[in-house]
Amino acid sequence: MEQPFKNFYKRTRQEKVALLKTLGYLPADDTQSHLPEEIADQMVENYLFNYELPLGVAVNFNINEKDYVIPMVVEEPSVIAAASNGAKKIGPIKTSVSHRELIGQIVFAEVTDVDQKVNLIESRNEELLQLARSFSPSMVKRGAGPNRIWVETKQDTTGDYLIVYVGMDTGEAMGANAINTVLEGIAPEIAQLIQQPILFSILSNYSETAITTAQARIPVLTLHPNAVEAEQIAHKLELASRYAHIDVYRATTHNKGIMNGIDPVLIATGNDWRAVEAGVHAYASRNGNYESLTEWVIDKKTNELVGTISLPLAIGTVGGTIAVHPSAQWSLKLLGNPDAETLAGIVASVGLAQNFAAIFALVTDGIQKGHMALQAKSLALQAGAHVDELPQVIEKLKQKQKQPVNQAVAKEILDEIRKQNQTI
Repeated sequence: MEQPFKNFYKRTRQEKVALLKTLGYLPADDTQSHLPEEIADQMVENYLFNYELPLGVAVNFNINEKDYVIPMVVEEPSVIAAASNGAKKIGPIKTSVSHRELIGQIVFAEVTDVDQKVNLIESRNEELLQLARSFSPSMVKRGAGPNRIWVETKQDTTGDYLIVYVGMDTGEAMGANAINTVLEGIAPEIAQLIQQPILFSILSNYSETAITTAQARIPVLTLHPNAVEAEQIAHKLELASRYAHIDVYRATTHNKGIMNGIDPVLIATGNDWRAVEAGVHAYASRNGNYESLTEWVIDKKTNELVGTISLPLAIGTVGGTIAVHPSAQWSLKLLGNPDAETLAGIVASVGLAQNFAAIFALVTDGIQKGHMALQAKSLALQAGAHVDELPQVIEKLKQKQKQPVNQAVAKEILDEIRKQNQTI
């Protein structure tokens, strides 16, 4: 079986780009994209200069029977390696999206006669929905826009809150500005209807109904050349997964590892990773306890380890930063210019692969073996090694794998190498 990305990490940057062009992931005339200062100056206030992070690619991903090379922007050395390794081990991934919906809230506080006002709003539901759609004509024209309105009440010691929710299909956009425009457009009408002042109107970054799911089925016997070892690893993986559902200390780090993979893809594609983080962690707490976002179980009938991740992903492929940032546009081009639903499946798949790589390392060799091997280059750079000195420093750091290694150790190695070179 052909493996075009075998030893991909060993190639030079130029060789990697050339291979991506040869395989058709990038056009032959593609060039690196940079954020021009004049555009960056319009993106933020008080702009000075661009803060740069490395953009790399994760390979070995097969999602819904299509191969992907996935752009990731991250400063941590082990993240892309783990994603690529995890994807290679878990094999084909299947994804699904329940439906795309962004939710907004119009909140009224200290509400009197709350039940009567709820009934009044509900009696005008269809009229309010049509009004909401009038504030999003372009999305409605594309078959998206507001699609439902409902009312809830909540109480605390200050009294009753009345909340009007708007559910909105934002099409290919994340849609934060679009839904906020709708909310602020219809809020005065509702306030007039119930004779109640508005507390605020704003989108929510949480939607427990708009869920993206990715699943992989790994033959247990592929986990290790020895069948007994493979069965034991699968059992440990299942136990580690179960434990992440009952211990908040483990669940926090478990989910952080998942976001290690998800956030870099969101950044690369110009999406709001902060909004996704907020929604994802809220979803992890939906049962009253903070739990794992993934589940790994052994299917005894097929002797497969089945991994599943489910999480809310309110992301887009048009508008906002995506529309103006050349690197975001380049990243989407690398992915084949996916629609928002396809991109959500890609993002979830990276999270699943990242999670598998982390748990597999934990229950076998431990997390530090691979992590510190990849950290060697970073430690060498921190110690002040020049590019031509890196190979020697990295090799000597790797030889010390059974000993604690840090920047001070790297500096000692570098100093020794330089002394030896001076005597030659």
